[in-house]
Amino acid sequence: MSTTLDVSRRAAAQAQPNIALIKYWGKRDLRLNLPVVGSLSITLDTLWTRTEVRFDDALSADTMTLNGKVDAKQLKRTSACLDLLRARAGVTTRAEVISENNFPTGAGLASSASGFAAMVMAGDAALGLRLTPAEQSVLARRCSGSAARSIFGGYVEWAHGQQADGEDSVATPLLEAAAWPLSVAVAITSTAEKAIGSTEGMNRTADTSPYQQAWIDSQDADLAEARAAIAARDFERLADISEHSCLKMHALALAAKPGLLYWNAATVAAMHCVRGLRAKGLPVFFTIDAGPQLKAVCLPSAAAAVAAALREVPGVLNVVETGLGGPARLIPVADLAAA
Repeated sequence: MSTTLDVSRRAAAQAQPNIALIKYWGKRDLRLNLPVVGSLSITLDTLWTRTEVRFDDALSADTMTLNGKVDAKQLKRTSACLDLLRARAGVTTRAEVISENNFPTGAGLASSASGFAAMVMAGDAALGLRLTPAEQSVLARRCSGSAARSIFGGYVEWAHGQQADGEDSVATPLLEAAAWPLSVAVAITSTAEKAIGSTEGMNRTADTSPYQQAWIDSQDADLAEARAAIAARDFERLADISEHSCLKMHALALAAKPGLLYWNAATVAAMHCVRGLRAKGLPVFFTIDAGPQLKAVCLPSAAAAVAAALREVPGVLNVVETGLGGPARLIPVADLAAA
């Protein structure tokens, strides 16, 4: 089998970040990036990553450019992801990766999820692999756990799986975005990259948090409750279980040694704001990933009021309004240049 490509091959893809309503936190296998629990998410619409992958025999090494700057920090993970695609294709050709985010990177907004989902889809197309969405999801998971979910749109569940090889740890779509439209107001409270990344935080939590086993034991029931809420289009039920899962995840991390505190003062103020709005009858709830940004999920009829209230919270720098988005998709390479 050839170890190089005969010609330069390139493709570009766009993927949206997702936010977990039933949280993923913890790995059962670090090498394969297998989660210790299943998770359930919604894919966002107006936030995106666009990535071009160009394989070229003339390159002696992989390169990575993110938001117009060479990103040496991400190059190791990028090459590891490309290696998975190269192994599928039976080639060793190096690649140039150019990626753009239209939202803060590494700040708790799932930029790695959308980034690696876009990279896998673009790399698949550039190499002509013709992978199925499930196969793309498995490869994306190997690169960044939550990227498994960003291959799909709408409501998505990622199974923790049972097999040692991880082939059954794959994301599957539950419901298309248009089938139950929701709105999300993302309260940006910091644009800085978080001090402790998710992988490091998960490992510390697994090693030191006394709540780790309780987290694992309760996850299946939480997933079943969220699935039922989505199937019934029951917003209040989904709100209750989503906030519960969010606060459990952060309690788990807070109890690590030393404790992981991903929130800032504005995050907490925004939580109180959302709780206050809900007490007044607005259909809204919050969720927060491993970072300081709060996502307020609401029915579309409440979107304007929720966004306006969050903009008044001290310390909130910006509020990004979005609906639910579709799956990752190929785009013309020219779209990346225009980003």
